[in-house]
Amino acid sequence: MKYGFWLPIFGGWLRNVENESMPPTYDYAKEVIQSAEKWGYDTTLIAELYLNDIKGTDQDSIEAWSTAAALAAVTEKIEIMAAVRPVFHNPAVTAKMAANIDHISKGRFTLNVVSGWWAEEAKQYGGNFTEHDERYERTTEFLEILKGLWTEETFSYDGKFYKIENTQLSPKPVQRPNPVLYAGGESEKGKQVISSLCDAYILHGHTVEEAEAKIVDMKGRREAAGPEPLQSIGMAAYVICRDTEEEAHAELNRITTVKDMSGYAGFEDFTSKSELEQQIQLQDYSVSNRGLRPNLVGTPEQIAKQVLEFEKVGVDLLLLQCSPQLEELERFSKQVMPKVEELRATLTNI
Repeated sequence: MKYGFWLPIFGGWLRNVENESMPPTYDYAKEVIQSAEKWGYDTTLIAELYLNDIKGTDQDSIEAWSTAAALAAVTEKIEIMAAVRPVFHNPAVTAKMAANIDHISKGRFTLNVVSGWWAEEAKQYGGNFTEHDERYERTTEFLEILKGLWTEETFSYDGKFYKIENTQLSPKPVQRPNPVLYAGGESEKGKQVISSLCDAYILHGHTVEEAEAKIVDMKGRREAAGPEPLQSIGMAAYVICRDTEEEAHAELNRITTVKDMSGYAGFEDFTSKSELEQQIQLQDYSVSNRGLRPNLVGTPEQIAKQVLEFEKVGVDLLLLQCSPQLEELERFSKQVMPKVEELRATLTNI
């Protein structure tokens, strides 16, 4: 199992807690990623949203790609995965930017491709927000252009959404044939794009049984589509680690008590425009990315056992959220990661 975390760009992950002591600033993000690198974390995912989906649209948030470039220059080992939403980006320029950040990071930059779901944000920032399936058609063209520019000496493309002629991109990315392309999606259209054009699959938070079903389905689609197997299967999860189970569940109750709706501005768009397979309730939405469903809540040993259950069904990367992030990432690294190794060794010897 590899361990990653969502970079703290919104001031926290909890829609019902006003102050999480994790300010949405570059200085705090840098402290978190540099510390996490020392603690053994493998990856950070930087969400791309121009409005603050967690604390309210009038609150500060950090832009993803400029932050990724800055952090690439001040880290040494950790993978930096930036989300990219085609409705806001020119694919040729994006390919050039990604190659440059990949060089800055010496081959550690990857992308999480997101077709987009927030209509109001797109309206405010000039995104070309269309119907669901058309957004995925755009994403397909976007990915084909990225991969073409990263691998061909010159590349032309004449599509429905994009047209480029005899485009040259140099230097190419450090990673060959391309920086890893992660993506998640629950609609039929989304799964088709991931299975045919992406390198790795990311799940929202799920139970073990839900995750297993999705992984089996995606592996089957990937095999039928023809490319090599997926390089990684990640999952978002919110972790609450405490000395006792009672303390952990008291924290769970605290963070899921809905006090007001200021952090729920994107709830309607997320649930109505994303073609989700599981119905999402307000309590699920209290934490970003359905992070509570994996049930990483309890003592270090309880959480470690749950981590191994996800590992058994094919999850090989956990993308953690927690609050306050610096303190909780350290707790997880020192209490849960060693316990996972200890329990795995015990099971292996039985």
